[in-house]
Amino acid sequence: MHIETLKLLAIDALEELKARDVSQLDVSSLTDVTDLMVIASGTSTRHVAALAENVVEKAKEQGLRPKGVEGGPNADWVLVDLGDIVVHIMLPEARQLYDLERLWADLPADSSLAALEQTPT
Repeated sequence: MHIETLKLLAIDALEELKARDVSQLDVSSLTDVTDLMVIASGTSTRHVAALAENVVEKAKEQGLRPKGVEGGPNADWVLVDLGDIVVHIMLPEARQLYDLERLWADLPADSSLAALEQTPT
């Protein structure tokens, strides 16, 4: 599935159930793990779980099986891995604590895992 179509699918699924503060981060130049992160807030652990389930269901309806889902029905953060896109759904408190938007924005574009793993000798 084209990344733009996948992004719209995830955002539409989140907005359908009234996710709050939906944002997206292009991390394609920062990591090989994924190209885009979609971050959204839910109002309660039940809302977070329902939002994640809706993303999974909408993906399956389009023939896409998520690579993984981390977090559970009472989690304050659920991650849905759709391959080229990773969706993070969090309670506002968890989102503020982990501040993924700032974390990823502060990384230099030319960073690599090898550079991070090097230690001075």
